[in-house]
Amino acid sequence: MYTWRMSYYAMLLAAGVFAGFMNVTAGGGSLITLPLLIIAGMPPVIANGTNRIAVLIQNIVASGNFRRHGRRDLKQGFLLGLAAIPGALAGALTAVNLSDSTFKWILAGAILLGLSVVFFHRQSKTGGSILKRKWLQAVLFLFIGFYGGLIQAGTGYLIIFSLTIIGGLGLAKTNSIKVIVVAVYLVPSIFVFAMKGSIQIVPGLVLAAGNSIGGILGSNFSQKMNPKWIKVILALALTGMTVKLLVS
Repeated sequence: MYTWRMSYYAMLLAAGVFAGFMNVTAGGGSLITLPLLIIAGMPPVIANGTNRIAVLIQNIVASGNFRRHGRRDLKQGFLLGLAAIPGALAGALTAVNLSDSTFKWILAGAILLGLSVVFFHRQSKTGGSILKRKWLQAVLFLFIGFYGGLIQAGTGYLIIFSLTIIGGLGLAKTNSIKVIVVAVYLVPSIFVFAMKGSIQIVPGLVLAAGNSIGGILGSNFSQKMNPKWIKVILALALTGMTVKLLVS
């Protein structure tokens, strides 16, 4: 049985700051926080549910920031989020019934996939403002929703791929839509985890606070840092956690 003392909350806050910073500068914040919750002793299914609180709050705040900067993509993001909800519900129902060992292997695979995206995928900042292939997007977001409901970590990469490469949107518009989509489908998936008693509110809020601090720091300092070093730091952190996760 795990216990949460002050030292664990301090560790969780620090992990949230690191993840928030990396989320702004390189992406993949949940690929850091979710395995850390498990390594700290939280059962995988509860870690999977708890991490979603921080992600939900982070995306709601980010959505508000986009609106203040003139990005008003609420309708499009909401519609794609609705398309993702059935998949998210199915994914969450699957997740709460997985064995701990099975989930750890799935998470390890997600981390390795995230590493490959960080190093090899090049995001184009150019693109249109009108989403192409809308019916195909609806189908794709059904499957993206399933992945998000199942594990959440790394979902942002899938959404960016779908909206930029297939949908033809620019990166700025894609990011403003992404945070709305994630916030919409996370609500019913969190409900599934809560009904199973698989969420710890206080650790989730501490993690959210860390993410917020890290996001602010990342926004302020990302332009001053070499992105190659950021990727190296992220790669070392994710590789170490993957090994620890599988060994444990």
